[in-house]
Amino acid sequence: MTQHVSDIMTSAPATVEPQTSVTAVARIMRDQDLGAVLVTDGDELRGLVTDRDLVVRSLAEGGDPEQITVAGACSDDLVTVTPEDDLDHAIALMREHAVRRIPVVEHGHAVGIVSLGDTAMERDPGSALGDISVARPNT
Repeated sequence: MTQHVSDIMTSAPATVEPQTSVTAVARIMRDQDLGAVLVTDGDELRGLVTDRDLVVRSLAEGGDPEQITVAGACSDDLVTVTPEDDLDHAIALMREHAVRRIPVVEHGHAVGIVSLGDTAMERDPGSALGDISVARPNT
């Protein structure tokens, strides 16, 4: 049976505007236990920012994280899928573009996000990646 992205995607992903500070985005990630947040301008998807992006593209460069906006840290050359796309297609895109997360768009609007961890849990929940994906972080 064909699986679709909508079967495993995270619906209603966290979003921020491009002018949101790096600190504010980091707090959202911490409070909601997220590794990625979508960057939107109104309803239009502008990018995706990960916890690693915040560190490598913003904090490592120096400056005040309260003043630095997420616009400079996010990836804006995005690969996207639709909820109706086959899950195999999403996995192939992750491989081809070496990404771990893909925004899910419908009629030009972000409606979800699908991650490598989501696919691992769906395809092989007993795998190491599947186990790691469901594990709660130690805090």
